[in-house]
Amino acid sequence: MKHEVLGHCPVCQDRLMVKTLKCNSCQTEIQGEFTLSQFNYLPKDLLHFAEVFLKNRGNIKEIEKELGVSYPTVRRMLDETIKSLGFVTSELKTRKDVLDQLENGEISVEVANDLLKKITD
Repeated sequence: MKHEVLGHCPVCQDRLMVKTLKCNSCQTEIQGEFTLSQFNYLPKDLLHFAEVFLKNRGNIKEIEKELGVSYPTVRRMLDETIKSLGFVTSELKTRKDVLDQLENGEISVEVANDLLKKITD
């Protein structure tokens, strides 16, 4: 049974690393420490949003229609996806900014945790 690659540990939520790659055809195995794409670390809801965003070529009206959400929700999800992918925008410069956004429900705990790890106050 094949499973989707997990980006985060189900116990502590830290990022997971791939240790083995295997060819299904010849059974060759390569061992090491392999990093995953930033997309593998997105929460499922943001990965789905990114797929819908790309499918609709960024057309906000089409995204609103497909997801059944409002314009502000699409903008929030886009901002959260951008931040989750590691592109810290200039609006988040301090730990306080991140914590304020978390408190206001603008970003998830997971995104806040990732951002706080990247900020060096």
